[in-house]
Amino acid sequence: MNEQVISRKQLGALGEQYALEHLQRQGFRIAGQNWRCRTGELDLIAWDNEVLVIVEVRTRSSTLRFGTPVESVDYKKCAQVIETAQFYVHTHRLQNYQIRFDVISIVTDKAGNLVSLDQIPNAF
Repeated sequence: MNEQVISRKQLGALGEQYALEHLQRQGFRIAGQNWRCRTGELDLIAWDNEVLVIVEVRTRSSTLRFGTPVESVDYKKCAQVIETAQFYVHTHRLQNYQIRFDVISIVTDKAGNLVSLDQIPNAF
């Protein structure tokens, strides 16, 4: 059987969809997806009760030859997400809310089927 391999872009979009559905099942209210400004992009923005949660989604195919999804969230990426979140908070006048940064780590097979999904609250 010849398994279809999906592109990196398709894999990223699929991972974000898996993450979004996971958050909704957990009772999060989704406030935004792929929000962009001059400093970068926020993958998912959600509310966990009264806490604003900025979610960085990292997806890898099961080969993991470039490391695990979480290992790809380095200091530089954390700093960029925090800076972008500051713009989001300012733009939407959310300064009075608590903010949390989570990472959702997703592993799929080569065809994009979900193998594992881990949410790391307060990842940075």
